[in-house]
Amino acid sequence: MRAAVLAAGAETMSLEDLPTPEPRTGEVLIRVRACGVCHTDLHVLRNEVPFPRPCVLGHEIAGVVAAVGPGVEGYAVGQRVVGAFLMPCGRCGFCVRGRDDLCELFFTCNRQRGVLYDGQTRLRRPDGQPVWMYSMGGLAEYAVVPATALAPLPDDLPLEEAAVLGCAVLTAYGAVRHAADLRAGMAVAVVAVGGVGASLIPIARAFGAWPVVAVDVRSEKLDLARSLGATHLVDAGREDPVAAVRALTGGRGVDVAFEALGRPETVGQAVEMVGDGGRAVLIGIAPVGVTAPLATPVWSGGGCRSSAPTAPGPGPISRRWWSWPAGA
Repeated sequence: MRAAVLAAGAETMSLEDLPTPEPRTGEVLIRVRACGVCHTDLHVLRNEVPFPRPCVLGHEIAGVVAAVGPGVEGYAVGQRVVGAFLMPCGRCGFCVRGRDDLCELFFTCNRQRGVLYDGQTRLRRPDGQPVWMYSMGGLAEYAVVPATALAPLPDDLPLEEAAVLGCAVLTAYGAVRHAADLRAGMAVAVVAVGGVGASLIPIARAFGAWPVVAVDVRSEKLDLARSLGATHLVDAGREDPVAAVRALTGGRGVDVAFEALGRPETVGQAVEMVGDGGRAVLIGIAPVGVTAPLATPVWSGGGCRSSAPTAPGPGPISRRWWSWPAGA
């Protein structure tokens, strides 16, 4: 099969012919028909996130089942499926408690060493040299995926559109449902409208959020955000995004600010957009060693209001929380 391989010391990927992998127990071989490119792939490509090389990136795939390994039920050759970047082992302490987003084997084996849960990669060069897998190594004609990371696709959903479900949409849903615990009527800001940010907008609207403010520096992304349901747009290249978001909310700030880029300045902006009792959900992955200063709780200047004159005094402390979602 052909695969896009990132070699040691290389700055770009190159096509190589690798032996087609074979699924083992609990695994499925997928003929990949579409694979998205996540910003996390770019981090690995630029050596901003450590990962062994040579490797095959790509963790947003959709395709057709080509072979089924021993012990797999519910999937058949020819079936259309989508893969998730989180590939839970299904048996570690986190998985059995329903927290497969924290699967111990996925993060220690795959995201650190590029192997599956028997400690081995399924990819190799013709001379036998191991090629490591970032998730399932989806930038190839075939990919081996644990059955726990697959879902069947309806026939009317195009594979090219379905590929982003496995990372961008999955991450956005986890951020909205679990990290933010979003409720109807909450005010939301989405900082950076890339793949994850664009997915956050319709999901937040589906959960009843209003307003949903999209923040970006590119007009085409803001236009996309509007088409996906954003109620307000802020061009951060033309105005102070924190001041703009607070103005749109009457000075109060939003209940939830989602940061979907991973840059220090946008992390700081998301935290500053949050009002009293709100939460900043940090989704974007930053390069190793990059830090962002986060504001400490401040006096909001609110306090008790009355038509009668009152002695000056401090308002309530603005309590801001930030958390990481199940994803990215």
